[in-house]
Amino acid sequence: MNEQTLSMRLERVAAHVPAGARLADIGSDHGYLPVALLRRDAIVSAVAGEVALTPFSAAQRTVRENGLEKHITVRLANGLAAIEPSDGVTAVSICGMGGETIRDILDSGKSHLSGQERLVLQPNGGEQPLRQWLMENGYCILLEELLQENRFYYEIIVAERTGPVVYSAEQLYFGPLQMQERSPAFLAKWQRMLRLKQRTLTHFARARQAVPEEKVQDIALQARWITELLASS
Repeated sequence: MNEQTLSMRLERVAAHVPAGARLADIGSDHGYLPVALLRRDAIVSAVAGEVALTPFSAAQRTVRENGLEKHITVRLANGLAAIEPSDGVTAVSICGMGGETIRDILDSGKSHLSGQERLVLQPNGGEQPLRQWLMENGYCILLEELLQENRFYYEIIVAERTGPVVYSAEQLYFGPLQMQERSPAFLAKWQRMLRLKQRTLTHFARARQAVPEEKVQDIALQARWITELLASS
């Protein structure tokens, strides 16, 4: 993967960044996403934010080698602190981290958001707590996508702040739009997840040491939700 050929996962993220956006790519790593989008004239400017020195230097190098220093600012900063008011950011992408990490980045950096930005999020697991945060902070989920790449399932969540929004516990767990769409990848993912949950419950039943009842009940509830979801498809 490089700035010319993105991974399938990042290509799908790129597809959901609005044309002509001023993008803040948080945790930009090598800066491949903003550089690719600018090379395609898909966005007008970008901030590539990195908290660690090695990827920060890698992103600087990618931007420099592509001659895009005037259009992409690379900043060493923690999370959304990479965004400054003068950037006029209209879209924020955060990709390739756990959902809880993305949630924490959004929560601790709320003061750096105007509330007008489109969020394009690609969590590696932990989607439920991320959706919970979006709901609690008035963000409506506009689009969800699930794709499989190298045996792993990746979810993309696109959201904008619209005011109060309410999702059920099941919608937060599965994704409100994915529950409606029921794509083949979605059904395949949850068939696999059901097998894992059932295996976990079997292990709990055989465990020599007592597993906390709350944990057993939680996994059992998830298994029931998945069973009902698949039965109705």
